[in-house]
Amino acid sequence: MAKQIAERADILPRLAEVFRAHGYEGATLSLLGKACGLGKGSLYHFFPGGKEQMAKEVLAEIDNWFEVNVFAPLLKTEDPKQAVADMITATEKYFWSGKRVCLVGVVALGVTRDVFAEQVHSYFKRWGDALISALQRSGLAPAIAERKSEDAMVVIQGALVMARALNDPKVFIRAMADLRERLL
Repeated sequence: MAKQIAERADILPRLAEVFRAHGYEGATLSLLGKACGLGKGSLYHFFPGGKEQMAKEVLAEIDNWFEVNVFAPLLKTEDPKQAVADMITATEKYFWSGKRVCLVGVVALGVTRDVFAEQVHSYFKRWGDALISALQRSGLAPAIAERKSEDAMVVIQGALVMARALNDPKVFIRAMADLRERLL
């Protein structure tokens, strides 16, 4: 039996998968409604701002997950090396070991990226800054920590793109293993 849609929290993960699969531009209200089992009227009931509001709330939900599972632990965990190791594990988990694309990255590359520029920028900046903090606490000089943080973001995003392009999630798994070695 299909899960009953009772509140916005039930809808956001379903919307996210449509945006991942089709991008913002290709995610029609018909596709979004079908994924949620809702008509356009019901979608507008939950999201009066339409597709843009849906995407913003999905991005906020992703940001919240990363805040709780990645950013805050990088900033607050007493053992910075453990925090970095946990970041990689959480990243692998979130991206289903390379089988799930980064929706924030998809939005950043899309035609309408400027609509979501603040959310996209904040997500990557906060992640990078949190990683820099952990790397500095582990003993790296500020400039080296900044470079390693940037490299980590490039590896993660590039590995997700390559895993998707080659239809081979092992590309992501190998990249995360290499990243673990390079950062730790």
